[in-house]
Amino acid sequence: MTPAIEARALSKRFGAHEAVKQVSFHVQPGEIVGFLGPNGAGKSTTIRMLTGLLQPTSGEALILGYDVQRQPKEAKARFGYVPDTPNLYGKLNGFEFLRFMGRLYRLPPDQAERRATELLRLFDLTDAAADLIEGYSHGMQQKTALAGALIHDPPVLFLDEPTVGLDPRSARLIKDLLAHLRDRGTAVFFSTHILEIAERMCDRVIIINDGAIVAAGTLAELRARQGGESLEDIFLSLTGGADYAEIASVLA
Repeated sequence: MTPAIEARALSKRFGAHEAVKQVSFHVQPGEIVGFLGPNGAGKSTTIRMLTGLLQPTSGEALILGYDVQRQPKEAKARFGYVPDTPNLYGKLNGFEFLRFMGRLYRLPPDQAERRATELLRLFDLTDAAADLIEGYSHGMQQKTALAGALIHDPPVLFLDEPTVGLDPRSARLIKDLLAHLRDRGTAVFFSTHILEIAERMCDRVIIINDGAIVAAGTLAELRARQGGESLEDIFLSLTGGADYAEIASVLA
């Protein structure tokens, strides 16, 4: 089976700093994979290379077999992407934005309008559909961005911190939606700092630290290799961090 997402020895340098170091992994269709790491570990840089927003210094990124750099139209037509801070068109209203996204992905106009209506209803945005996006709350903008990423029903979905700023009801909707997409065969690749979400939702996790992958596998596989009962224990053992005794000594 052709991987939905494949990173082949991806590296990225910014001057003398190597932000991502020979990163390789794959995500299969119908799989949710969590991408975890401390701040500055290289998560967003890796996602931007996978989505073609950033050219790698070396290595390859493929979406369903299409090289993102050499075949950008074919690759980008097959995924949706929501960055950690969505940058939407504030002077459009919600319906106009989704209709625009549909046409960007070359959906027929009637299909774009139908999908926009369905997604606005799904994300409880129907009452705000005629309002300018610049007046939306952060959570509403986050949901609008996700609706835009789903407008063309892509087989691959990239999400960078998808639940940040969402209320509990909206966060639950996102989790249920991702589970449904996985069951339909969509590959979902998302970064998060909320380890509980990753532990409960992901088929596998990939942990990156200082630009390099330090662990990958199911939670059961990571427990067998690293020890620890929770994903939090495993994560901290691999990426470092102050423990209770150290905190107590500093605050004594």
